Parts: sequence; C-alpha cells; structure tokens
Amino acid sequence: MKGRGPLITLNNGVQMPALGLGVFQSPPEQTVGAVEAAIRTGYRLIDTAAAYMNERQVGEGIRKSGIDRSEMFIETKVWISDYGFDATLHAFEKSVRKLDVEQLDLLILHQPLPSAFERTLDAYRALEKLLADGRVRAIGVSNFMPEHLERLLAVASVVPSVNQIEIHPYFQQAAVQRLDHEHGILNQAWSPIGGITSYRGMEKRSFEDPALLAIGQRHGKSAAQVMLRWHLQEGRSAIPKSVKPHRIEENFDVFDFELSGEEIGAIDALETGVRGGPEPETITLETYGRPIPEA
Repeated sequence: MKGRGPLITLNNGVQMPALGLGVFQSPPEQTVGAVEAAIRTGYRLIDTAAAYMNERQVGEGIRKSGIDRSEMFIETKVWISDYGFDATLHAFEKSVRKLDVEQLDLLILHQPLPSAFERTLDAYRALEKLLADGRVRAIGVSNFMPEHLERLLAVASVVPSVNQIEIHPYFQQAAVQRLDHEHGILNQAWSPIGGITSYRGMEKRSFEDPALLAIGQRHGKSAAQVMLRWHLQEGRSAIPKSVKPHRIEENFDVFDFELSGEEIGAIDALETGVRGGPEPETITLETYGRPIPEA
C-alpha cells in the first residue's frame, strides 16, 4: 500500500492528511466501495456531511477496510437545519452514531447561514464545547466568506482550524484564502479539480483546459493530477470526490512530481471569478432547510 501522503498541522497542533476523499453526491450504495478503495490506495482522510446522507456508508467503508480507527481522519459537517446550541450538540450525536465512532477528528459548520447568523454562532459555541469535552479534535467552518469569518472571530473563543470552500483554477477566492491564512485557518478545497464545472455544464471545463493539459503532458500527469498538485504546493488541503477506483487511485498519485513556479503562475492565471456552487447568501432555512434523520 502506498503511503498516506503529506500531513498538515492545524492551528491547534492536530495533524491531518493534506489529501482526502470527498463523498459529496456519492450515492449511498456506491459510498462504501469508494471509501474502501480510497483506504486501500492510501487515503487516510475522508470528508462527509450530514446533508450528504451517506455518513452511515462512510462508517461502513472504514470498518470494512479493516484499518484501525486511529489511522483515519474523519470529518463531517452539521447542516443548517441543526444549527443552535442544543440542536448542534444533538447533530454531533447523530453523526457519530451513523459513522459508528466515538470521536470526530474535525466537525464543520456546513454554511454560514447569514439570514440567521445568531443560530450559526450558537452552533459554533456547541462545536467549541465538543472540542473542550474531547468529543472532537478540531472544529471548522465551510463556505464562510470574509464578512462571516470576521463576525465569527469577533465572538469565538476558538479560531476555526479549517474553512472548507470552493477552490479550483477557475474560482480561487483569494480574499477568503488571504483572511484564513492571516488567522492560521487552513483552506480546504471542495471541488478542487473543478468537477463542478463539468456537472453544472459551465462554459469552461477544467478537465479539458489546454493550459492544464499542457502542464500535465510535461509531467506525464492528467489535468486532475496537476490541479491537486497545485493545491498541495500552495499549502491547501483538497478533497477530490470520485466513486471510481481508478480515479480514486489517480487522484492520490500526485506526490512524485513538482510544479515549477511558472506552472503554478499559469494555473493561478486561469481565475475567472465565477463561482460554481451557490452563493452563501442564498442558503437559507426556507430554501435549503431539511430535517437530518436520526441515527
């Protein structure tokens, strides 16, 4: 089995693998096999979320792999319907029961929920309690823009360890990355290889980009591998999603080459400023609220 790849030390001293498997939109019936394939390949970080409705299958895949729990870094996210201090504590219980673990390595608030930000702050206080109680090893946020981060940091006792945001060559969120970096918050890229540009049918598709293909050709690598290497060299964590074993393996085979400064600059220059995912402001309880089932 290949090694698990480089580790990143979070702002509270906890170490996490830089590269992990994402399971967003992975159908439950395919998630078990994808997690098993990833662990067999060498992945030790799995990212899921209550709203993905596949936490149970992630836990099953980890169990079936036969790997010791202490070898794995498991992160999941609380959905907006479960925001609020007590509701978020209960959301944690639902997630650990589905995952069949006692402790989470990283627990994240899935969205800032700007239309009910007090609930977001109460949810974050619950994360701080879970951290203090040793139920989670690190806490974080997702899709928080600078204004959301600043409001959170003004009252938080614990600086988030991670901000998981959409980052790929066409949408790099420089201002968010910069603010995260200033506060020692790790940027973790979702849709790191621009998968969202393909399944949303966007005009520019990262896998077909001539600049990425040309860089890949020089290194004997695919456009996806080039993008993942770019994230790693720029100090980010990345969680590419796939349920196909050969893609899962390909996405992990990025530790044996190095992009030049010129190549990184060429990838940075692909920025379009076009977000693929929804604007955080549009995520409200009215439009996206849905009950998360009990374990």
